[in-house]
Parts: sequence; structure tokens; C-alpha cells
Amino acid sequence: MFDWLKRRRRSRLLATPFPDEWVEILRRNVRHYARLNEAEQSKLRDDLRILIAEKNWEGCRGLTIDDEMKVTIAAQASLLLLGFRDKYFDLVQSILVYPDAFVAPERTGLDSGLVLEGWSSNEGEAWYRGPVVLSWPDALAGGRGESNGDNLVVHEFTHQLDMESGAVIDGTPLLDKRVPHERWQRVLHAEFERLIRDCRRGRETLLDCYGATDIGEFFAVAVECFFEQPSRMRDRHSDLYHLLCEFFQQDPAARLRS
Repeated sequence: MFDWLKRRRRSRLLATPFPDEWVEILRRNVRHYARLNEAEQSKLRDDLRILIAEKNWEGCRGLTIDDEMKVTIAAQASLLLLGFRDKYFDLVQSILVYPDAFVAPERTGLDSGLVLEGWSSNEGEAWYRGPVVLSWPDALAGGRGESNGDNLVVHEFTHQLDMESGAVIDGTPLLDKRVPHERWQRVLHAEFERLIRDCRRGRETLLDCYGATDIGEFFAVAVECFFEQPSRMRDRHSDLYHLLCEFFQQDPAARLRS
């Protein structure tokens, strides 16, 4: 019954006209929108409307949430969904938006067994069955392509895809039959080890060295690169690029040639 009501509510929502002012927001704040074909643009508009309607949006530290913030963030998250049907980050309950980077508690384990506790400044966080937390200036910059290849929204929502297979962020989302599990593990871990070696040796890398932190962060960094620098990734990390093409059922590099 609940699923039927949800489908009915979504159908009613999508039957209403898409706001013209929201199209202007997409054109202004989401550079990927212009690269999509008409079918992809239509699906992205539908998906972002469902995300806006079904998530609890909260402004933090005095920030007032408006439609520009919702559309800009939801559209970037919806890029990840273009190759999926009926997937809307159901584990995400809320999207919390800060006016700037925010301070969060941090625990760091040492080889000695001690744990350092303190506070760190963050741009974003993703919690299992909880919120996605974002800094609005960083979310906007990523949408406009002003973050030197980084995309905060894509990064944090990739963590949410990762956690759909369990609470641990381990770089393995629900693969279904899209990609064989063995090949996913083989390619992802080989590229992860390659990044660790290159970063330790001070070599120039396309993938951000933050991805060498652990395999979960590597997956999120790789997906950022997949969408933000697809041609360079295809040329320098071909196996990883085509693995992500199969998983997301998208080829971002091909959009740049059309």
C-alpha cells in the first residue's frame, strides 16, 4: 500500500508543469544540464523534483533554504541517477545546508592504539540512513564547474550510493547485474593502489589524493572525476572509466563530443 501511494504521489507531482524559473536555475548553476540530451534533461528534471519533494531540507546556522539551493543541489545528485529507474536515494532522510564550511567532531586512530579526538572543518558529510550535509558555497561552485574538478554534491551522494549495500562505506554499491562483483573489486582496488603509490611518491595525479585515504573515499573521488573530467579520465584511467560507464549507464566523455 505504501509503495502504491508513493507512486501515485510521484505521478501527480510529475504531471504538473516544471517551473520556468527552475529551468533558469539549471542553466545558470548546473553546467552539466546543457550537455544532456532532451531525454536526459527530462529525466533529471523529474528526478530532482522527487528529491526536492521527498527529502527534508534544512538550513543550518541561520541559512534560509530557497528554491535555488534545492534545485542546484538536487540536480547534481540526480546526475548520478540518470541510468537508474525508480532510484531516489531512499536512505537519505534530510539534506542539511550550511552557509559555509562547518565544524564537526573527528576521531583519528593511531598505530599505538590511541585515538585522537578533536574538531575539523568540513564541506560535506554523508550519514547512513541519515542526512547529507553540505556547504552551500561549495555545492554551488561544484555545480557551476568552479571547483577545479571537484564536485561536493556528487561526492557525498556517491557515499550514499555506496551505503545502499550496507552501513560501511567500502567502495562497493549495489551492483545488481550491471557489473560483475569480481571485476568491480579488481579494477577499483588496482586503481586505488595505483593512486596510493603515486601520491606517496609525489607524482602528478588526475584523481585527487584524498581518494588514497581509503577505498570508500577513492570511489567517491573517482565518480567526481568521471563526471567532471571525463575525457581525461577515459584517457588516463580507461579501465576505471569504462567500469563506471557500465555502472552508471552513462558516458560523460561522449557528451562533450556531441
